[in-house]
Amino acid sequence: MVSDWFLELFHVEKPVIGVIHLPPLPGSSRYRGESVEGIVEFAVSEARKLVEGGVDGLIVENYGDYPFAKRCSSPLTIASMAVVVREVVKEVAVPVGVNLLRNSGPEALAIAYACGAKFIRVNAYTDVLATDQGILEPVAYEIEFLRSYLRNCSVRVFADVHCKHGKPLYPESIEESALVAVSRGCADAVIVTGLRTGCEPSLDDVVRVRSVVSVPVIVGSGMRIDNVARFFRYVDGFIVGTYFKVDGVTTNPVDVERVRKFMNVIRDLRSRCR
Repeated sequence: MVSDWFLELFHVEKPVIGVIHLPPLPGSSRYRGESVEGIVEFAVSEARKLVEGGVDGLIVENYGDYPFAKRCSSPLTIASMAVVVREVVKEVAVPVGVNLLRNSGPEALAIAYACGAKFIRVNAYTDVLATDQGILEPVAYEIEFLRSYLRNCSVRVFADVHCKHGKPLYPESIEESALVAVSRGCADAVIVTGLRTGCEPSLDDVVRVRSVVSVPVIVGSGMRIDNVARFFRYVDGFIVGTYFKVDGVTTNPVDVERVRKFMNVIRDLRSRCR
């Protein structure tokens, strides 16, 4: 049974969340001077195409800021991200989320709260991860402190477990990672991914996570029209980025026809599961 809040947020069972991969933002090492207004125009255009194609939610991600710092400390990047998120929120009727890479969950929460976004994604919420940024440490305490401090904060936390582009150091098993994220970290939902962007997770990992938590379980990478049916019965939602792009290349713009085809498959699967 899907959580009531999850259904109220997305207004549909097994929602699909489309990813807006931003170009390099001010404050990042690869930023080359594009105006914030230009970045906003790009993000809004991507949002419109994703919504036109039928997605149920969006998440804005500073994907172009690689190589990432462990935490985003640049005021320029944080301010720019906030401007972009706010404009996307104003443009669409679906829920919008924030992922501030690599592990800037507290900053993402602040942006979401100030800009009207509904959820955040956090790569190392209660996990300790060895990554190309170094050792990522959990940020659950900071996020939950902020949510408590703000009192009226309704921003939901979607926590990765054994996140892509990282090797988990603690907890060792993916089941324990999910349990810790929910029972000790107070995550509202958990995300299962493959090894890297665009790679599907192990179905066994998904099933194992599903067996130990009652919160929504979301697949966070690698979904395509030819594999989504295998995962459909075990999960509560999907975050889709790479497949929605022209030629299935992550750095390309959104291809609305690919979005439509994927969403047609999802609608067919939903109808069969009723």
